[in-house]
Amino acid sequence: MALPRAVLSLAVVAAFSSTAPEPSAQTGCEGLARVALPGVTIQEAEAVTAGSFNPPAEKPVPDLPAFCRVAGTIRPTPDSDIRFEVWMPTSGWTGRFQGVGNGGFAGTITYAQMAVALKAGDATASTDTGHQSRIGTDAAWALGHPEKLIDFGYRAIHETTAAAKAIVARFYGKAPHRSYFNGCSNGGRQALMEAQRYPDDYDGIVAGAPANYWTHLLANGAWDLKLLLDQEAYIPAEKLPAIQAAALAGCDAADGAKDGTIENPARCRTNPSALLCRGSESAACLTERQADVLRQIYAGSRLADGRSFFHGYPPGGEAEPGGWAAWITGTAEARDSAFYAFATQYFGNVIFGDPRWDPRTFDLDRDSKLADEKTAHVLNAVDPDLGRFQARGGKLVLYHGWSDAAIPATNTIAYYESVVAKMSTKQAERFVRLFLVPGMQHCTGGSGATWIGQSGPGSGNPNGDIITAIERWVEQGVPPDGLVAVRRRVAADPASEVLRSRPLCPYPLVAKYKGAGSTNEAANFACAADAAASR
Repeated sequence: MALPRAVLSLAVVAAFSSTAPEPSAQTGCEGLARVALPGVTIQEAEAVTAGSFNPPAEKPVPDLPAFCRVAGTIRPTPDSDIRFEVWMPTSGWTGRFQGVGNGGFAGTITYAQMAVALKAGDATASTDTGHQSRIGTDAAWALGHPEKLIDFGYRAIHETTAAAKAIVARFYGKAPHRSYFNGCSNGGRQALMEAQRYPDDYDGIVAGAPANYWTHLLANGAWDLKLLLDQEAYIPAEKLPAIQAAALAGCDAADGAKDGTIENPARCRTNPSALLCRGSESAACLTERQADVLRQIYAGSRLADGRSFFHGYPPGGEAEPGGWAAWITGTAEARDSAFYAFATQYFGNVIFGDPRWDPRTFDLDRDSKLADEKTAHVLNAVDPDLGRFQARGGKLVLYHGWSDAAIPATNTIAYYESVVAKMSTKQAERFVRLFLVPGMQHCTGGSGATWIGQSGPGSGNPNGDIITAIERWVEQGVPPDGLVAVRRRVAADPASEVLRSRPLCPYPLVAKYKGAGSTNEAANFACAADAAASR
């Protein structure tokens, strides 16, 4: 598929690419307001003192180092309004640039993730992807605005990257020596879009729980939603603990350690019929209709002719915070689930042009085909040919939580395996790794050892820091052949007591308990082959 020309970004990159002469002198922070870049308007350039910073219309971000903040707008088309910010540490710059992604339908700048990158000493940037909305499930902005959909789909991240690199080069008097992108969910989709469409933008890319098959993911969500909108088939939140308990009882000990987490749900064979009510209905059992719906959600959506359409949701984390009640079933009814919001917003505003669209009218065969025809070329990042990214030395790390109730982990496995099939195992292992995180919910949280994010200096967990791992791969040639995930007493505090640690193995390997020592310590597990991992 031919890609549209990005005149703005080409102009910016031509001026500040790695082959162009670097700026000979630094520009003071306030002076960046006067820097002229094609198609870019800089509204603010200010020196921010160390401490707490109040982003526009956001909660204060505490404990930041001193930095230079630049805020601006990019307009590659008359209907574009791509707002972005660049933060650059005043001292202690690592020489790196880190772009960060968005969740949901975006609409806001990701200040929290920028703060993490800034604290690590990186220059960083984020964008609202071309529209403003405080609600991540809101797609009303896309109604009648095809250029804004393109900005959201792929253009805004690329344009922001080009402009941010130019600003960083002006501020420091030299371009970043390495550039990285880090995103999860829609941010994971953005990450893969960068690797596929704009392979020269980043040296290393971390793509977490990528929503890269956007059209099929949301069609599957609408399919699940239609099942659950039937009141006789609806699975209430109070039944989820019994469902999760049944999955754990059958599959938890498969890795040799019974610890409340399923290491490899791909080998877990559930039987919803075992939960059928034998007498009066209660929270501990399912009706026939509920058991049938549960079976279908586990199996995934199918077309009218029986062909599989999209992946089902693996068992094991149904009842946890951030799990099925949040995304799939809702806490009281299907209408309060995230699926309801995403499906109705996408199909209503983007596909049918009708904000009042009723999900009960959804037809998988008909409506998924229409969604693909209208938006697959803009929103999907499924191209397995990463040859250009690999040829320029790029490295890609994928990760996904097995208990993710928003995007099935098997979707990421399928993309990884498509890359291997396209490029060969030998080629793929030179630049891409996939890590599956047992017990992790959507991007974070869950029952297991799930903290693998950027911890910053002094975290005491360099092997578990996924950003450090990809930096070592890019800059030292050391591939991440294993990470260590941790669970802390206070999740957000890197100094808090570690309650559990567990090795994360590069797919298709899985962690196996050695048979001795605490099951809460990573040292007592080893990576081993598991034939069921790809089933």
